[in-house]
Amino acid sequence: MKIGILKEGKVPPDKRVPFTPEQCKFIEENFKDTKVYVQKSNIRCYSDKEYAEQGITLVDELHHCDILVGVKEVPKEELISGKKYMFFSHTIKKQPHNQKLIQEIIKKRIQLIDYECLVDTDYNRIIGFGHYAGIVGTYNGLMGYGLKYNLYDLKPAHLCRDRKEMMIEIQKVRLPNIKIIVTGNGRVANGAVELLGAMQMRRVTPFEFAKYSFREPTYVQLHSNNYNEAIDGSGWNIQTFYKHPEKFRSTFTKYTKSCDLLLHCSYWNPAAPILFTKEEMRSPEFHISVIADITCDINGSIPSTYKASTIEDKFYGYNPKTEEIAEPFDNKTITVMAVDNLPCELPRDASEDFGKELIEKVLPAFLNDDSDGVIERASITIDGKLTQRFEYLADYAY
Repeated sequence: MKIGILKEGKVPPDKRVPFTPEQCKFIEENFKDTKVYVQKSNIRCYSDKEYAEQGITLVDELHHCDILVGVKEVPKEELISGKKYMFFSHTIKKQPHNQKLIQEIIKKRIQLIDYECLVDTDYNRIIGFGHYAGIVGTYNGLMGYGLKYNLYDLKPAHLCRDRKEMMIEIQKVRLPNIKIIVTGNGRVANGAVELLGAMQMRRVTPFEFAKYSFREPTYVQLHSNNYNEAIDGSGWNIQTFYKHPEKFRSTFTKYTKSCDLLLHCSYWNPAAPILFTKEEMRSPEFHISVIADITCDINGSIPSTYKASTIEDKFYGYNPKTEEIAEPFDNKTITVMAVDNLPCELPRDASEDFGKELIEKVLPAFLNDDSDGVIERASITIDGKLTQRFEYLADYAY
């Protein structure tokens, strides 16, 4: 098998890689009859020289490879007909900006394997950058709170060489007795909790968070059942919520009068209720002053997320009275952090963890005829058609 590592072509460029130089060498040494080719690039967090030092072959193009592996969307004009591709396509929610991409993939009879769709037999995701999104998003949220109240000044994560340097920076944080909410219980939320735990911040229960005050900074992790309820008054049922989120309403406002910093890490279905409304954000009892929307669903579950922010310009303000974007740290605004490519701030660390998961959980499937169906379940298109799992995309893809 010939694996080709793509040069990232999306603009703005992504510095992450699917496999580090050391991992490429490991693949060649441990997977029989497997060869890795790396398309030359001057934008990666790992240089061409680092790959060459591990004995990896650098090439200008990858037409001879069996599977082409990248991180972000491949520009449609660069797609090679009849190949297998693996990358984040951002098409499964019918994202308008990638409609022409999926159409071109079908036209060129490409097998598209999407990282986001790599799941086990119970359809739980087995790979992703979400853990680092949670870590960096939490760091950014704490940075924003410090800037808003002139408490401390953190070095931006993307200017740190790696996670180790970022963790040294986080020691500067000195917080008053604020209350922080982390939503969700997946990879992203686990990353957020990991960073707060490393800071030795006290964790409290949802009841304690809503009812009590504390002399130290505290945080709570809220799951879907903590802030949603059935409209018909029936008891909580997680399967019903996943299948019919439109039958539920949000009860999140019972926490907003106690919360100072919101770290939103929970996956959101567009059919599900939003956390709170613009009207509720205008209430005197809405106490949240900094929102790190790590999931970054534009005009989604957080009404103030009007747009994505960037790594270089992480924050913008939302004025709840005018419902307009404003200066990020004005005392009349809510500070919003909504960077949509957070793992890119620590690309070397994020790439190393991601590549390790790919090698352990995905790569063997290419060599054992996909005996567990991992590749089959993650394939959006094969031979010019949508696969059965993704036929719901027909009105978008054809």
